[in-house]
Amino acid sequence: MREIVIIGGGYAGFYTAWRLEKSLRKGEARVTVVDPRPYMTYQPFLPEVAAGSVEARHAAVSLRRHLRRTRLIAGRVTGIRSAVRTVQIRPVQGAEYELHYDVLVVTTGAVTRTFPIPGLAQQAIGLKHVEEAVAVRDRLMTNFDQAASLPPGIERRKLLTVTVVGGGFSGVEGFGELLSLATAMLRSYPELVMDDLSFHLVEAQGRILPEVGDKPGAWVVGSLERRGARVHLNTQLVSAEGGHVVLSSGEEFDSALIVWTAGNAANPVVHNHTDLPVDERGLLVVRADLRVGTDSQPVTDVWAAGDDAAVPDLASPVPGAHTVPNAQHAVRQGKRLAKNIVADLRGGRVRPYRHDSLGVAATLGMGRGIFQYKRIVIKGFPAWLLHRGYHVLAVPTWERKVRVLAV
Repeated sequence: MREIVIIGGGYAGFYTAWRLEKSLRKGEARVTVVDPRPYMTYQPFLPEVAAGSVEARHAAVSLRRHLRRTRLIAGRVTGIRSAVRTVQIRPVQGAEYELHYDVLVVTTGAVTRTFPIPGLAQQAIGLKHVEEAVAVRDRLMTNFDQAASLPPGIERRKLLTVTVVGGGFSGVEGFGELLSLATAMLRSYPELVMDDLSFHLVEAQGRILPEVGDKPGAWVVGSLERRGARVHLNTQLVSAEGGHVVLSSGEEFDSALIVWTAGNAANPVVHNHTDLPVDERGLLVVRADLRVGTDSQPVTDVWAAGDDAAVPDLASPVPGAHTVPNAQHAVRQGKRLAKNIVADLRGGRVRPYRHDSLGVAATLGMGRGIFQYKRIVIKGFPAWLLHRGYHVLAVPTWERKVRVLAV
């Protein structure tokens, strides 16, 4: 029986395996997913998990519960050798070993991009996994309790200062949700007032939310500032030692909660530990049908999708454009990838991946949001409803959809 090995259980990997289970005939092939975590993280919900408007368990999709006919290996792939069709696996427990494959699917997902900034590793919390989102929420709530017992001053100000670095979707959504949570929590703390809060969003570029237009992006900045926050554009984090934030603008302040969301980087396995072709960014070279390689030099029986794959964007008018690394593409690439693998196994026709964007939506806190589809821009509560509705439809299983709607 042929062995289909999927590296990574994120969006693309999960949906590939899920669709393969439904499409493969009994005994046609065995599917194996290798991932150190026992669940797929639905990352668009993480900002709301940090704010408590979505429960953490609803952002974690159990692999074993949903992939009942897939072999799951708890571990990391540390090397790929397509020349001999093997991957090197480092299990969570035990010694490393090699696993042979007949068909390989690389959906490792990107990793958080970091820089050698003093104090960053010790002080900052990411927003890429459920545990991190819960840690951010717990830190903010703990800081409120401690601040309420202190008189006005430097220590109280530090505890109630939140700094989010990164103006992409994760950063802006997390920032808006935490701002909403902190504002709502003031009702339970009569010792504290709105002026005690200090929220800072730091972005190295001259604008936030690059996926939306300039005017909607500027509206988001204005909306956040009207709620009492500070948005630092064209500014970088220089130091965070001991919670003392130093910005490239020269501004300094103490912050007890620092959240790092400054972009993604190629997975080191793909970038450094494989003989598969990669581009200048460290992403896998992928054809439009999601097969690794080029039209003239395809890599036999190796496929890829998601954040670590440079998938041609056939829907873009820009020549040579690639799909952006977001959940919308990863989910649909996973589904197309499963269909193509089954078609290839049976000698059928594989089809290119093409997806016209459904628009972009961002939550800015409970009941607040921004949505853009081409020239159509929707703001406020209707945009928030569109954001929540889209992701309720996209997240797996009807049980989870109902629970999220009922929150």
